[in-house]
Amino acid sequence: MLGGGGLVAVNVYASATENGGGQDQVATGQVLSAPTIYCPDIGSRLTAVPDGARADVDRELAQLDQQIAAAYQQLTQSAAEIEQDPGFAGQSIIDPLKEKRSESIQRIADAIGREGDRPQGLDDLAACTLRSSNQGDGQSATPTGGATPSQGGQDSAAPSQSAGTGAGGQGGNGPVAADYADITSVQPNVTTPAEQSGGSTGTFSSSCGVNANGLFNSDNVIVAPGVSNGAHHFHDYIGNQSNNAFASDQDLANADTSCADQGDKSTYYWPVLRLQNGKQERDADKPGGGTEGNAGQIVTAKEVTLTFEGNPTSKVTEMPRLLRIITGDAKAFVNGPANANASWSCTGYEDRQLKDKYPLCPSGSDVVRTFRFQSCWDGRNIDSANHRTHVAFEAADGSCPAGFEAIPQLVQRIVYAVDAPSLQDGGRTVPLFAVDSFPEQLHKPVTDHGDFINVFDDSLMRKMVDCINSGRTCGAGADEQPPTQSAEPSQPSDTASPVEPPAESQSAEPSEPATQQPPSEQPPADQPSSEPPAGTPATGTATAPGSGSGGSELPRVYATPSPKKTSTTKSSGGGVISEPTQRPDTEAPAANDTAAPTGTAVAAPAGQETPGTGSGTEPQTEPQAVQGGLAETGAHLWPAVFGGLLLASGAALLWRTKRNRI
Repeated sequence: MLGGGGLVAVNVYASATENGGGQDQVATGQVLSAPTIYCPDIGSRLTAVPDGARADVDRELAQLDQQIAAAYQQLTQSAAEIEQDPGFAGQSIIDPLKEKRSESIQRIADAIGREGDRPQGLDDLAACTLRSSNQGDGQSATPTGGATPSQGGQDSAAPSQSAGTGAGGQGGNGPVAADYADITSVQPNVTTPAEQSGGSTGTFSSSCGVNANGLFNSDNVIVAPGVSNGAHHFHDYIGNQSNNAFASDQDLANADTSCADQGDKSTYYWPVLRLQNGKQERDADKPGGGTEGNAGQIVTAKEVTLTFEGNPTSKVTEMPRLLRIITGDAKAFVNGPANANASWSCTGYEDRQLKDKYPLCPSGSDVVRTFRFQSCWDGRNIDSANHRTHVAFEAADGSCPAGFEAIPQLVQRIVYAVDAPSLQDGGRTVPLFAVDSFPEQLHKPVTDHGDFINVFDDSLMRKMVDCINSGRTCGAGADEQPPTQSAEPSQPSDTASPVEPPAESQSAEPSEPATQQPPSEQPPADQPSSEPPAGTPATGTATAPGSGSGGSELPRVYATPSPKKTSTTKSSGGGVISEPTQRPDTEAPAANDTAAPTGTAVAAPAGQETPGTGSGTEPQTEPQAVQGGLAETGAHLWPAVFGGLLLASGAALLWRTKRNRI
């Protein structure tokens, strides 16, 4: 009985803490402070790429990101060697990374040079440095060991021991206690430009659900077309149901939509939020998921509102069809905050926004993520080489830069019913929560970002613009009436609150019929998947999250179809190396704004979500298969089953012996 009970207890404890040991590490501080790898962001520096070079450049940019991800994984696996030999990281990880990056950068310059003017200065951006995350004070990464790009990181010291801090998180690379702040201690910091005559005061809302059907993948068709796992982290998708790495413009136009108004086939996506609770999701051992530090239970949002607002100084014009906008910077932790646009708050406290901290909300208050997208357009391009220069933020007075015109501003508000984590025990009692990120970004809240592709019908877009310019409140679930003015610009009008789309919009037949495979019959990772493509809506729904728990079902992660020809955006001229674009002055900084990385010979570049590839050295062309579930979990628990049998047998023997003696 004692032996059987021991087997049960030991095995169940080991299974519960597998891949989740980071939570205990946060509490005890017995691990090294998590390091990260800083590499200048090449993609953000290219403001113009000729059409003929786009495919080659996108492929090499994806390869650059894969190289960083592979180096980061090697870094985390070499902790013992680095502790014994501080020069190991530079010689075995950072220097080889520089060589690989130099080759990719050379191919980028060659591709652009064949079509136009060869970019200058890219070679200087090949070197990377190993940095301490400096998590004890919650600041941005700082150089470790005095390494400079010219040294290739050879002198980088091993990550230093830091009492009371650690790598943290179920994935072992964050978050940590310093990444959270009590929202009640933050002073109100939201400002609103004064409305002027000639401004546009209306609002238009679109209701597209909360991704209850579990549509996820780790692609990003904007920055990594044709590359599986181009984001290196998982995204929630609402609206367009065909968004994956291989979706062409025509695929998006022909797709089904989860939006209540079927005229809105736009795609809205953002990094998933996870609870660091030890749960094994289906991506636990897959690229983009657990193998890149994105672990734990994916939380389904409680509410998502999509509101398009006007401009305080002028009328708005129609968004061009297939306009692409990325707001925020997925690499802001190493790039610096120049393009960061994260806004974290709590219901009831949305007049105070955090930029580089996750909020600790009081009881009864929910976590809120808010994205206010760029609302000025250059009038010509639907995209740009660095996915930024074709759009801009309005100035402090609400006006657009010279040469830009005002378009409806998308305000995306996502609410989660998650409890404030128990920081005193590293989230063991109440789990930590954090967004998915690139592995080297350590799940910092400043890296939060949102993506949008406009696929509105022309008629619905005209209706939106007319509504906003005439000062009305319109759209799905909104009454046709003048909008209610609000002192909090991050919240849409109460009359514009969305309704869930009808059942048929969530389970509509896909544009290209496919047979859905039951989750229990999903193919292994090395087998071709017969699941529907990522654009196919699921017929089932995930259970909405309860307070502090998130969704209870495993997510459906759809495989991507065979590669299709992706459309490109026209641009002219050779590659141009740009400086970081500045965020608008209208957004007052929150407490403890993340500082830009310092102490390096290379200035922190502006960033955007830059593409990457899968786990191999070559870009992946096949999707990530869906695995996991009870079968895999049970395989790890067989000693506990055996122990249970021993325990039961011992109890029966004891009972019979006692009965015979009587």
